[in-house]
Amino acid sequence: MSFSPPSTPPSRAPKKDERRFRSITSPCEWVEDYHPGGYHPILLGDVFNNGQYKVIRKLGEGSYSTVWLGRDLSNNRYVALKFLVSEISRPTELRILRHITKVAPVEASLYITQLLSEFQHHGPNGIHNCLVFEPMGPSVNTMVEELPQFKPRKWDMKVRYPPQMAKSILKQSLLALAFLHENGIAHGDLQPGNMLFTLNDIDSKPEDIIQQEEDELAESISPPVQRLDGKEDKWAPRYLCMAQPLVPYTNYTEGFKIKLSDMGGAYFFTDPPARLVTPLGLRAPELILTGAVNKTLDVWSFGCLIFELITGYPLFCVPGSKYEDDNHLLSLIARLGPLPDELFNSWKTSSLYFTPEKKLFNCRLGGVADGREPLMEEQTSMEEWFDEAGPDLDEEEARNVKALIRRILQYDPAERPSPAELLTDPWFYEIEAESSL
Repeated sequence: MSFSPPSTPPSRAPKKDERRFRSITSPCEWVEDYHPGGYHPILLGDVFNNGQYKVIRKLGEGSYSTVWLGRDLSNNRYVALKFLVSEISRPTELRILRHITKVAPVEASLYITQLLSEFQHHGPNGIHNCLVFEPMGPSVNTMVEELPQFKPRKWDMKVRYPPQMAKSILKQSLLALAFLHENGIAHGDLQPGNMLFTLNDIDSKPEDIIQQEEDELAESISPPVQRLDGKEDKWAPRYLCMAQPLVPYTNYTEGFKIKLSDMGGAYFFTDPPARLVTPLGLRAPELILTGAVNKTLDVWSFGCLIFELITGYPLFCVPGSKYEDDNHLLSLIARLGPLPDELFNSWKTSSLYFTPEKKLFNCRLGGVADGREPLMEEQTSMEEWFDEAGPDLDEEEARNVKALIRRILQYDPAERPSPAELLTDPWFYEIEAESSL
C-alpha cells in the first residue's frame, strides 16, 4: 500500500479516467459518489448527533441521500435517518414539512411520513443535513415483490398487487395528495417509490433482531472498498451496505396504511421550482414541451399510476436517453391521441416523425438516417394496452377505470380534475381506505 496521502477528489461525478475505486457490482449506491459534495461515508454502528442516534441498518439510497434505520438512544425508539449529500440543503423540503406539521398536525401524521427532528453533521465530504423521520416499511414499488403469493416465483407470474390492495393504495395516496393540495403544496415526485407502507409495533422489537449484519458472505455488505492506487481513502466508507427494507415488520395485510414520503421535490404552488424531479414516464406533456408548472402535474402522475397499479405495467415506459422526450411524446400520442396544436407546435423535433400535415410517418428515434427507411410501429391506445395487460377486474369495472384514466389524462390542464374532485368519483368513493389480501 502506498503511504503518500491521496489528493482530494473533485466535487463532482468523476470522468472515466478519474475513477478512484475498483468496481463494486453489489446493488447499492455508486461508490464514486463518495467525494466532496457527495454522500457521507457511513458504517453500521456509527453514532451521530452527540451520541443520540446509532445506525443499525441500511433502508435505502437515492441520488441525493442515503437512508438508515437508527436507534434513538435518548428516546428509546427507532428512527429513519436521511443523510443528504452535502451539496444539497433542501430548505424547501424542511419548510414544507414544518408548515404542514404546524397547520394540520393530525392530518399530516396520517398522510405524510413524520419529521421528528433534524441535525447537521460535518464529515470529510462537507456538511450534511440529516432529517430524522418515523421509520417506515418498504415502498409500494418494492413491497409487491415480497407478497407471499409470489413466492416461490414462477416464470409466467404476473407480479402485481391484488385489485383490492391496489385500489386501497391508490385511495390512500389520493387522500394524501388531496391533503397536500388543500394546503397549497405539490408533491412533485409522486411515484410508487415514494409511497411507503407503515410498520407494525417496531419499537417493541429488540435491536439485535433488527440490526443488519456486517457480513459480506450473507450479501449484507459489499466487498471492501478499494482504491485503484492502493491508498487509503477518507472520503468513502470501508464497505457499502445493501438496502434491507423492513419487510418482516411491515403491515401489508388487513388494515394496512400508506403514507407519502420524500418531499425533496415538493413545492408551494406559489413558489414553483425552476426544475422538477418528476420521473420521466410520469411527466405531463406541457412539462415536457414547455416546462410549464401548474397545479395539475401531480394529478397527471396519479392518472398514470392508476394504470400502473391496476395492470402491473407502466403506462409510459421512458428509458433515459438522448431522445427521451421524443420517445415519451410518441408514446403519448399512441396511447392518448394527437397533441393539440399549441403543444404540438412547441415540439421542435416533430418533423423527424410527422409530415407537415401532422401525419405520423416515422417512429425511429432521432429521425431517419440516410439510406434507411422510416420505422412504423403499431399504435396501441391506452384502452387497448389496458385490456392486453389483463387486469383482474370484471368488464364493467375495467371500463370504469379506463374512463377514469381518460378523465385525468387530459392534454388541457384546465380539464383535469383536482384530487378532491377525484375522491368523489364513484370508483374512488366505493374504495375502502384499508384493505386486505
